[in-house]
Amino acid sequence: MIEHKRYRLLLLFIFSLFHSSSYAQKLSKQETQIIKNVEKNSPEAIHFLEETVNINSGTLNVAGVKKAGALYKKMLDEMGFTTTWIDMPSEMNRGGHLIGEIKGKKGKKLLLIGHIDTVFEPDSPFQKWKFQDSIAVGPGTSDMKGGNMVMLYALKALHEAGQLKDRQITVILHGDEESAGRPLDISRKDIIKAAKKNDIALSFEGSTGFNYATIARRGASGWFLKVTGKQAHSSGIFSDISGAGSVYEASRILNRFYEELQEVYLTFNPGLILGGTEVSLDSSGTKGNVSGKTNLVANTTIVKGDLRFLSEEQKERAREKMRAIVAESLPVTHAEISFSDGYPSMPPTDGNMAVLNVLSKVSIDLGQGEVKPWDPGKRGAGDISFVAQYLDSLDGLGVMGGNAHAPEEYVDLTTLEDIVKRTAILVHRLTAK
Repeated sequence: MIEHKRYRLLLLFIFSLFHSSSYAQKLSKQETQIIKNVEKNSPEAIHFLEETVNINSGTLNVAGVKKAGALYKKMLDEMGFTTTWIDMPSEMNRGGHLIGEIKGKKGKKLLLIGHIDTVFEPDSPFQKWKFQDSIAVGPGTSDMKGGNMVMLYALKALHEAGQLKDRQITVILHGDEESAGRPLDISRKDIIKAAKKNDIALSFEGSTGFNYATIARRGASGWFLKVTGKQAHSSGIFSDISGAGSVYEASRILNRFYEELQEVYLTFNPGLILGGTEVSLDSSGTKGNVSGKTNLVANTTIVKGDLRFLSEEQKERAREKMRAIVAESLPVTHAEISFSDGYPSMPPTDGNMAVLNVLSKVSIDLGQGEVKPWDPGKRGAGDISFVAQYLDSLDGLGVMGGNAHAPEEYVDLTTLEDIVKRTAILVHRLTAK
């Protein structure tokens, strides 16, 4: 197995040397050296990724998040970053965040975003890295320990070329991206603070395609619908005395949502519904108890849902329509809807597109082709959304892979070196002047 692994990495290394000759004339002397450093470090980078993947850092595994974070901290320390571990309050049951910073005056000030945690807790059967031909399978390989590796080994290539001197770069690696600690004004306080003193945010969530990047992500929020009616004998339903009952009223509301709220990038999913004569929801909000009889008109129905949106304006417009629909109650029923904020949106902006254009030019100069914006309707919320209102932002800069959040999550090893090269040159060009 060891020899097989070495043989595969040797082939990847030889391919990168052959590939580099076609674009060398488009790079500066400093950029050529950066590329050579990436190639030299490529086997080490894959080994580093393997090491981090083999540490369980499920969001609720506080010790595991800190153990994996220590590897990232060590690497940042070695490159001259000043690092700080930010603990979260114990009642949040989250591992905390790693922040690294170098200070300088050259070029744009960058905020680089990743996360240490995965969705795979210690009781998951999916725990370890394994090679499968040109891919590696393991928890967090693509979401997003692969992205963390891309970020750090791009920085290492710059550091070894002497190109981190006098640059302003802040790295933040959250320990709870997969299930953000609440309240959000505590768990996301540090990233917002960092955003306000930087110019551009780059996030290393998994790539949506080798020649695509993300200039917009939808936000995520919640809604809670409670409908009450009159409990009565089923034979009297629809009468002036008994009314329509809570289940029919909830159905009316949901059907009107479906018919009247349809618009591009807006989704509204009722994920949980309970209706009967006795209804209760547990403290987690994900489990409930219900009882009723077919000869009784249900007096209570509750619905919990999710609302996704591309802009704050779209979110508020949808909420107003939902409130208006809810207010038009069927006879002898009453409904109320409430909303909870979660992840804000990252709307498309000219500034985000300008950063993408720099990335695309880098990619073309490297012989990797044009990079285009990805459809935001195909991407969920992410940590970059918390800072998008403060600075120009670009996401999806991580690895090529698949099956994120599922057993057999994987990373495509054949693309790693090219992605690190592109990232290193992007950071260099953004911070050089």
